[in-house]
Amino acid sequence: MSRLRVLLELVKFEHTIFALPFAYLGMTLAADGWPGWPRFAWITVAMIAARTFAFAVNRLADRFYDSRNPRTRNRPLPSGTISPRAVRVLAVAALGILVLAAWQLNRLVLALLPGAVLFLAGYSYTKRFTWASHWVLGFTDGMAPAGAWAAVTGSLAHPAPWLLWFAVMVWIAGFDLIYACQDTEFDRTAGLYSLPARFGNAVALRWARVCHFLTVIALAATGLSLALGWPFWVGLAVAAALLWWENSLVRPDDLSRVNLAFFNVNGYISVLVLLAAWAGQRI
Repeated sequence: MSRLRVLLELVKFEHTIFALPFAYLGMTLAADGWPGWPRFAWITVAMIAARTFAFAVNRLADRFYDSRNPRTRNRPLPSGTISPRAVRVLAVAALGILVLAAWQLNRLVLALLPGAVLFLAGYSYTKRFTWASHWVLGFTDGMAPAGAWAAVTGSLAHPAPWLLWFAVMVWIAGFDLIYACQDTEFDRTAGLYSLPARFGNAVALRWARVCHFLTVIALAATGLSLALGWPFWVGLAVAAALLWWENSLVRPDDLSRVNLAFFNVNGYISVLVLLAAWAGQRI
């Protein structure tokens, strides 16, 4: 149990609350309701395996930087609580489960898997050469609703999965910009390319607001494309208010409430949008 707790801490299992509801959103919208237990189960397995693989690779890739950063030096790998070999085994196991889940879903999902794995493994390295890494992370997480849509329909011909992909991309990029403001000085000294390190926290927080405005626009376009009913629009209005509140919690000179903005508010938003869209389908 102790080793399991360390592994869950390593891959930040609680962060699944960000992407998993949007995967279920793509699933329920594509199915126009419940897709059946087998498909639901394999989509869930695929999502958890994908996140576990991505986080394991991320922790391996960043372990030397994490050991130098006061904020991250107590993570399991840099602190020596777990070995790199164990994390490599975890990554390989998660990748194997992801391949199995894709194979169980349909041919399109399996065909798209190599590209997905490239982003899941590669986004961790983009911070070494581009300050656009926040949007690469968002693009990677945005695969969740689009992949779930493809798992249900075997197609990406409808505009909705692309709109959801974009919505999640800019949503994730926005709150990653907020979170990255904690490491501005470290990124500069370590030679890492984050937008806060390149342009400063004030510029990064302005970009976060732009991203979250685009999130609301993209979700509204999704609702229009699927003719969702009034519960979705009420939920979207509340989500927009939460995004505004999230951005108001942090300032360039005061990052004391970053964790509240990052963890709590975004968890509420993802679940709220899922429930609002599900209710909007019923009207």
